[in-house]
Amino acid sequence: MALCGQAAGAASLPSELIVHIFSFLPAPDRLRASASCSHWRECLFYPALWPQLRICLRVSPAEQPRLEFLMRKCGWFVRELRVEFAAENYLSGGGPGDGGGADTGTGGEEVEALQLSARWLEVLRTYLELVLCVLVSIRNNRNLQKFSLFGDISVLQQQGSLSNTYLSKVDPDGKKIKQIQQLFEEILSNSRQLKWLSCGFMLEIVTPTSLSSLSNAVASTMEHLSLLDNNIPGNSTLITAVELERFVNLHSLALDFCDFTAEMARVLTDSNHVPLQRLSLLVHSVSIMHKSLDNMPNDEHWKALSRKSTNLRVYIMAFDIKSEDMLKILKPSIPLERIHFDSYITCVSGAIVDLISRQYDKFLTHFILMNDVIDTSGFPDLSDNRNEDPLVLLAWRCTKLSLLAIHGYTVWAHNLIAIARLRGSDLKVLEVTEESIDFDQGELADQDVDPVHNLIEQVSLGLGQP
Repeated sequence: MALCGQAAGAASLPSELIVHIFSFLPAPDRLRASASCSHWRECLFYPALWPQLRICLRVSPAEQPRLEFLMRKCGWFVRELRVEFAAENYLSGGGPGDGGGADTGTGGEEVEALQLSARWLEVLRTYLELVLCVLVSIRNNRNLQKFSLFGDISVLQQQGSLSNTYLSKVDPDGKKIKQIQQLFEEILSNSRQLKWLSCGFMLEIVTPTSLSSLSNAVASTMEHLSLLDNNIPGNSTLITAVELERFVNLHSLALDFCDFTAEMARVLTDSNHVPLQRLSLLVHSVSIMHKSLDNMPNDEHWKALSRKSTNLRVYIMAFDIKSEDMLKILKPSIPLERIHFDSYITCVSGAIVDLISRQYDKFLTHFILMNDVIDTSGFPDLSDNRNEDPLVLLAWRCTKLSLLAIHGYTVWAHNLIAIARLRGSDLKVLEVTEESIDFDQGELADQDVDPVHNLIEQVSLGLGQP
């Protein structure tokens, strides 16, 4: 078919029609289709096609040109933006050109330390540039409704301590950090429709004064607020109880546990606040080291908050927390739905697991237990000196348990089978790393049966997944 003597092809379609066709395609297919011709490329970044943008970035110099192009095209109009920064494994030796294994003795250790330092300097320098690129591109975006930034904790930490030494070398006068903080406050000040703000482990991007940049109108309609950064010096907090009073419409809140005070719990029970549905609390050994647990809510505060917010569910993430501190934190009236333990140094005790199964049997759905030790020759055994294994009791008592994940703790094969049988098909996810599983001598003595194969078969039957 021809129009006015010319062939009619896809390139001659009106822009509105091309945009409509693009709207049915997933993002990767849109990008491929835009390579067809210049007309299609012009239509690719029509605002209606990109209301949401989710970007996962390697902290690598190669990412910067692509990020700059994408943010230049979409940053000014995107409504929902989520950016995750994922550092490559700069701390592992043996990479190309790092000389891993080439040197021995003290000289080799010094060379390795210098190479490690150079890699950290590079990753922090690149990280700051990528963050600046994102913030500059959306500084005048008044359509932004959801804004989420997540930093890879390995960017921020080295061997458990914050890498301020490296940051001072990359940004000696603090100008870039100050520029990032000012841009973030400018974005908040310019926002008119922001409902969701989430910032986690972003290396001082949020300061104790950042939220004051939000207008009262925006603060009063905010539905989700997440501020997680354990790098705030001294007793400073990212949000105070007085500031929280402005956020009357919050449905979900995520904070460092040491920042969630009894006064904050009282504010959330006020009649002018809508009932809170989700409360996520990060308990980090670094925070506890510099801040106090004296101001945390007591059991009466939790009871009052639960009465106000009857559907409230709490998620606790605990990193390298001592058992005596966890005993202070785990108040009986917390409606604890999910708990995630992760540690490099401090192990969770069987007594803590037993306490959780007794106090939160009506709420607990997710239990994650991780011990990221380097030496895998001997994992801690929670059932030592106990009549019953705490993990089996957890599965028995917590009837809503749907996810159980364990790594770095000894789990006996017969207990794993018992857990599967107790929870059955209600346990949707059961993940235990192979190196964490141990067998009785009797199970290993039978030469005719592969113990691992038999375990998989028995657990699958118990879960109703033959």
